[in-house]
Amino acid sequence: MILLQTLLQPEIQLVRVDNIDLSVYLPLLWIPILIGVLVACAYIARFFLHKWGCAHHAMFESRTLLITLPKFRHEGETERGPQKEQVQEAIAAAESVFSALGGLKAQRGLHVWLYGREDEYTFELIVEHRVIKFYVTLASDQQQFFEQQLSAAYPDAYIEQVEDYNLFGPQSVILGSYLKFTRESAFPIKTYRKLDQDPLNSLTNVLTKVPEGEGAAFQFVVRSSYKNWRSRGVHIASRMQQGMSMEDVLKGKKKEKPKPGEQETQYHLSPQEQEAIKGLEEKASKAGLDVCVRLVVAAQTAAAAEMTLQNMLNAFSQFNIYQYGNSFAKAMPRSKTRLIQSFIYREFDEKYRIVMNSEELASLWHLPLPWTETPNIKWLGARAGTVPSNVPSEPGDGKLELGYNVYRGIKTPVYMKPADRTRHMYLIGKSGSGKSQTIAKYAIQDIQAGHGVAVVDPHGDLIEHILANVPRSRVDDVILFNPSDTERPMGLNMLEAKDPSMKDFAAQEMVAIFYKLFPPEMIGPMFEHHMRNVMLTLMSDTDHPGTIAEIPRMFSDEAFQKVWRAKVTDPVIRSYWENEVDKTSDFHKSEMLGYMISKVGRFVENEMMRNIIGQTKSSFDFREVMDKKKILLVNLSKGKTGDVNAELLGMIIVSKLQMAALTRADIPEADRHDFFLYIDEFQNFVTDSIATILSEARKYRLNLIIAHQYIGQLVKNNDSKIKDAVFGNVGTTFTARIGPEDVETLGKIYSPEFSGYDLMNSDKFTWYVRMIVDNAQVKPFTMNLYPAPKGDPELAEGIRELSRLKYGRDKRLVEADILERTQIAASRGPMPPPIGEK
Repeated sequence: MILLQTLLQPEIQLVRVDNIDLSVYLPLLWIPILIGVLVACAYIARFFLHKWGCAHHAMFESRTLLITLPKFRHEGETERGPQKEQVQEAIAAAESVFSALGGLKAQRGLHVWLYGREDEYTFELIVEHRVIKFYVTLASDQQQFFEQQLSAAYPDAYIEQVEDYNLFGPQSVILGSYLKFTRESAFPIKTYRKLDQDPLNSLTNVLTKVPEGEGAAFQFVVRSSYKNWRSRGVHIASRMQQGMSMEDVLKGKKKEKPKPGEQETQYHLSPQEQEAIKGLEEKASKAGLDVCVRLVVAAQTAAAAEMTLQNMLNAFSQFNIYQYGNSFAKAMPRSKTRLIQSFIYREFDEKYRIVMNSEELASLWHLPLPWTETPNIKWLGARAGTVPSNVPSEPGDGKLELGYNVYRGIKTPVYMKPADRTRHMYLIGKSGSGKSQTIAKYAIQDIQAGHGVAVVDPHGDLIEHILANVPRSRVDDVILFNPSDTERPMGLNMLEAKDPSMKDFAAQEMVAIFYKLFPPEMIGPMFEHHMRNVMLTLMSDTDHPGTIAEIPRMFSDEAFQKVWRAKVTDPVIRSYWENEVDKTSDFHKSEMLGYMISKVGRFVENEMMRNIIGQTKSSFDFREVMDKKKILLVNLSKGKTGDVNAELLGMIIVSKLQMAALTRADIPEADRHDFFLYIDEFQNFVTDSIATILSEARKYRLNLIIAHQYIGQLVKNNDSKIKDAVFGNVGTTFTARIGPEDVETLGKIYSPEFSGYDLMNSDKFTWYVRMIVDNAQVKPFTMNLYPAPKGDPELAEGIRELSRLKYGRDKRLVEADILERTQIAASRGPMPPPIGEK
């Protein structure tokens, strides 16, 4: 009673109990109370600091990475599937990653005690919108280290930094659970090396059953363990090896020494206990990691959530070693709200901490294997490759912006030097892979840079896109060749050769065009012979050449023929008329006329085509187009022009540009401006002479950008000349998504960096690029593209009208002129008077 009064009334100075002066010890009684209060305050503060630190780290300092792999099978797989060794080797890649993480030095110190550790990695396997994804969340300062380790283990992995996902809907029923070991963490679980199949299948199969609108997640929060985690397992194994049963070791019993005179009783370990010792030692021999396993389900009903959660828990039973190892058991938290909060912030809950080694953790979480047949896994469509360091990444000096490379979260611009563009560019990819958009992007850049450009488009949409993006300062440079504009047709005369040296080339190209348009058996050497001589005759007057439309009249009208024969100076051509035609009977002449008209007549008899190819003067000078940096846009929309007509016109235009380029030999090379010729579906508009363009036109600064869909288009009647010319001369190759039939050819170009699987599964606007830099080939890489701007449709309409008025001729004038020269429709009534033309 006296002592109590003393504690309650400290002002009492002297109290004697059995002659002991308690006033001396009174201050000491406050010390444990103060210490207790301080410790309690410290732990309370630590609790809130842990919460704050976890939330702050999750919101501001963490990065969420989506990991995807391509689904292609490796060599060595049997018909029945992969061998067990192959599966184990593939899973071992994840074990190497966890070994690296387990080898990191665990954080210590007062800051760690107060705020918690920040060296944690969260590995998640989730399903949302019925798609199974693999995520890793970590601190921003650990991202580089982790990506290096993951890329070393999984070279084909694509790492993409993404926004955090959200499984929870406003009406979701949320359930969750932790997993703990039934025994001490020193005891091992069954790993992938002891299982016959990939253990991941059991986890992913559960997620495939989660319906649309619901979600589920396996979450493993991982960090490196302190070194002393091994001591318990080593101690148990050592005691058992000394002749103790596992039960006695776990109960803490000591091995009894035999009494004097008694023989020591030896405990014989069973094979299972010997295997248990081996498991304890093997677990302790590998890198250890602290793990917090959390399962969360968001479903539309409580029953659905309970069923999914139970299925997720059951998936871990495959890892259990019940008697002499460890097994998993669920641990339901008291507060569901705190579980959800910990899940969102990826908090490591010390209460549910277990220790696993790298092999055990790799069994629970690893990236899907090529043989994983679980549906709905998010696979990588194709691998990505980094752009080589010597590829230009800065603008300026006339470089073309090709696109950008994204590799492991790093975005790098890609440019091409003007000198490298002279070695031509080749684009191949299926319909819808982005070829037209790519051509539009590059052509618009060249137009805006002031270059001379020609674009041949078989569809029409590409031309409209480019028209809408022509700068106002270059409106007068545009020449829009549109055959479907029948009211003001533009002239296109293949037999117009201002340079006499180009006559033979023009005639040969025209013959090659007919070979391309018709089967070889319908042409033949006789057709070629007659056609060449007739065309050279019509080209004998350089100032006023004939046209293709006049070829039939050369055989049917002797007076007309004599007018042109009088202009011929070449003795070989004169010999043709005097020694062959003049000595041919009228019957054979009529046969020859029918043969020629059957090939040429289909174009002459078509009003639209006749008004174009029947004009003696082309509406524009191709050499001037190149030298003065004009913009030639050729709209050969097959729906309006017709397939064969479009091909004929396209081949004539390409040949005329080639002829114009070759005539640039009369000016010094330094004075030749770059001219860029873009041809979509180019196989329809080129002849075998493309080899000449690709190999020689470079000197005359005619640079080709050619595109099409598949290699089979380059081979016709088993003739692979065009194919050989392209793959033998093109410097830079762009490959988008292709079909399996092209893998054999293109796979060799991109091997070993990329496989045929990559080329067949690339995304839209994604190119596999193999380019030259400073005339040297570089390693292939992947490249994405920003689509070209939509432009101004009103400006496009104004340019179209200006071009047709400037370069087109009134239809009635053209028809009157052609009919007068060809007498095709002499039987027709009188033509209406043509509109006067200045």
